[in-house]
Amino acid sequence: MATMVGEPYVNHVPTLTGGVGRAALTGFYGGHFIHSNPGDAGLELVSRTVGVDRVVDEFVFGCTHDREVDWLIPGIPPTGRALRIPFTSVVNIRGDRLYHEHISWDQGTVLRQLGLLPEYLPFPYPLPDGRQSGKDGKQFEYRVPVVGVETAQKLVDENAVPSNEMLEHTIREVDASK
Repeated sequence: MATMVGEPYVNHVPTLTGGVGRAALTGFYGGHFIHSNPGDAGLELVSRTVGVDRVVDEFVFGCTHDREVDWLIPGIPPTGRALRIPFTSVVNIRGDRLYHEHISWDQGTVLRQLGLLPEYLPFPYPLPDGRQSGKDGKQFEYRVPVVGVETAQKLVDENAVPSNEMLEHTIREVDASK
């Protein structure tokens, strides 16, 4: 808190965690952030851009989900799974103090890595050709356009994972009676 202006704010965009003002942030850091991170939590800086009043970082946050990490995935009990998540942080500086910080990540990649987001989900709308789930015992599903650890691998090494594989995703038909 000593590095911040009198009334700073922090916003973790996907979960709306953080706080506005010194009292709120002190409570957030003490009760939900600093002491709730897994023991093996770490950051791998990928890039940093420094402007007149902003610092923008791309980094990979890694940890083992061995405890509830409520600022990241509120309400989800420990799974024991490893996480590697690409983050972007935009820090605004006023003078020599932090004014605000916006931190973003893709919650879908977190849920996929934890095994909590399925690969396919039911498609509830009619298809362009008029077919729809529930008729004639047919069920249509879409492949959820989310990947897991591959997002972190691609951020660190552009050749680690092929591009554009999701462009091949299509609706699939399954037997609704099973």
